[in-house]
Amino acid sequence: MTLPTTQLNSKTITPRQLAKAIDHSLLKPELTETDVVAGCELAKKYDVASVCVKPCHVRLATKLLAGSDVKVGTVIGFPHGSSTTAIKVAEARQALEDGAVELDMVINIGEMRSGHRDYVRDEIRAVVDVAHAAGAIVKVIFENAYLTDEEKVAACRLSEAAGADFVKTSTGFAPTGATLEDLQLMRRSVSPHVQVKAAHGVRTLEKTLQVIDAGVTRIGATATATILDDFAKLYQEKKQ
Repeated sequence: MTLPTTQLNSKTITPRQLAKAIDHSLLKPELTETDVVAGCELAKKYDVASVCVKPCHVRLATKLLAGSDVKVGTVIGFPHGSSTTAIKVAEARQALEDGAVELDMVINIGEMRSGHRDYVRDEIRAVVDVAHAAGAIVKVIFENAYLTDEEKVAACRLSEAAGADFVKTSTGFAPTGATLEDLQLMRRSVSPHVQVKAAHGVRTLEKTLQVIDAGVTRIGATATATILDDFAKLYQEKKQ
């Protein structure tokens, strides 16, 4: 269960709430099976919201995290979004069969920039329908580095119209990632029941708390341990 936007605020957030706002990212192409095992163990230790693994590692992560409160997520059409809709749907079905309960799908960036908005909406809906039928959620990745503000707003509205659960800034593989301006724009461009995920560049506690105050309820992170350890220290200091 994800936390409602209204529950996240940098001044009142608890260590558990912060941990449950983090998707521990294990998506680098060079990661080995040993790296994924270590990453899942770290995710369990810190009790984060989820791990986001490559599709080939979903079964492994599902096995490693069985019995924990950490969900297994994966990516669809990653990182460029240029697969056909049929392939994205097939990829989603396989991921769900393998145990994923959260899908982070990349829109077709070129189609978005071409103004083919019906295509983008219908593709998102096709993946959402498969995911929701299996009780899973979908986070739609825009790759904001390549979009104008007008296109970002349109992508938010198309995602909501297609039934997506989250809108997300980036894959981590573009020149730039999450900015406060983009996150604020995205938060304004969807209704309260659609949540916002920040990814790419949130590596410090300071930035983490900033994006939370911009309306973010999930954060894709690789610096998970550093962020949560730093927050635990700060939280204890505040209580003293």
